[in-house]
Amino acid sequence: MWHNLGEAAERSVARHRQCLRVLAPDPEAKDDEPATPEEKTDSPWRSERFANRVRARHATVHALLQAGHSRRSIGRQLQMTHRTVKSLADAAKPEELFRGQWQHSRTSVLDEYKPYLDERWDEGCTNAWKLWEEIVPLGYRGSYGRVSAYLREKRTSLRPVTAQPPAPRVVTRWILSRPEMLTETEQLRLKAVLANCPELNALTGHVRSFAHMLTERQGERLPQWLDAVRQDNLPSLHTLAAGIERDRDAVIAGLTLPWNSRVVEGHVNRIKMLKRQMFGRAGFDLLHKRVLFAP
Repeated sequence: MWHNLGEAAERSVARHRQCLRVLAPDPEAKDDEPATPEEKTDSPWRSERFANRVRARHATVHALLQAGHSRRSIGRQLQMTHRTVKSLADAAKPEELFRGQWQHSRTSVLDEYKPYLDERWDEGCTNAWKLWEEIVPLGYRGSYGRVSAYLREKRTSLRPVTAQPPAPRVVTRWILSRPEMLTETEQLRLKAVLANCPELNALTGHVRSFAHMLTERQGERLPQWLDAVRQDNLPSLHTLAAGIERDRDAVIAGLTLPWNSRVVEGHVNRIKMLKRQMFGRAGFDLLHKRVLFAP
């Protein structure tokens, strides 16, 4: 039951993926007109120099193609390998080539602690060394240079620099974990996500309510739990609730009684495994002996 609930919770979190991106407000941008595509200064790459070079090469290759030159001829003229010309020619736009070590989207050991740094930055603390000393006790094992580079980017960026949104599977793990088992940073990030999405906040309440019912053997509360789930806009939990409803008595008994059939199920699974291993008439006798004389 807990495994099925976890899968349903992950589907619900993925359904509200947009709620995971909690951006810092940009007070200076409120009165400004939205930037046109030509005025945008942000790049998918860390260095604008690399981005401009790729854009220029992409434009040159496509201009030569439109002029009637073959790819082999373009390679000779631009002194490029066939593979380079092919990748530039096959890309409809240069942004499709923005990948690799210079991308902003690469994960970092600092990602988990960026929400804390963002919060302290908003509070007025901009000293990189002091913030590095604060996140080390929280579990950060990276270098001071990463913290300094992140804060330097916040100082020089024209747009607010914020942490990458957590993956749906990570948020699901936070929801399914006991609150006291989460680190302080994880608790802060989960709190920010739940405050930004009422549906995920309701999902967390249902998951923790079911966990309490499961650990305390309070199966009699299952009907109330099912009614509460149906009242929220959580289709994944609705599907789970419909499955539970079809076998409600057995689920209530499983959540209430101290007995279970897991030992029997374990023996059945072991016999099935042995049967698969000894498939065929030649292995029948050996399978029979292993089942009879197994410890």
